[in-house]
Amino acid sequence: MEKWADGLKDVAITITDEKGDFIDMNFHSKEVNLKSMDENIIGKNIMGCHNERSQAIINNMLKNNVQNVYTITKKGQKKLIYQSPWYKEDGSFGGLAELSLVIPEEMPHYNRDKQE
Repeated sequence: MEKWADGLKDVAITITDEKGDFIDMNFHSKEVNLKSMDENIIGKNIMGCHNERSQAIINNMLKNNVQNVYTITKKGQKKLIYQSPWYKEDGSFGGLAELSLVIPEEMPHYNRDKQE
């Protein structure tokens, strides 16, 4: 089966388990997060890739199963960073999923709650 997530050119997907160990990355995540495409961080812990401030946020997410959402500008691109807990089929906490999406500086916003 083709790995569909590798076809997302402007969406980096990174997945950890409940301990914060990397278990999956799509191709774009590897492009933006690894020093070389030969590097393999599957099985390594997410804390080794982050500073003290970020580690505190990640610890809170792992401990309390909460999300963290923000935007950044990196290498001239505006990105939405969406970090969220994911859950196993039995409902137990599985780990963290991070989606990093390139977004335009200006984009339309539609209020789907508004009746027209």
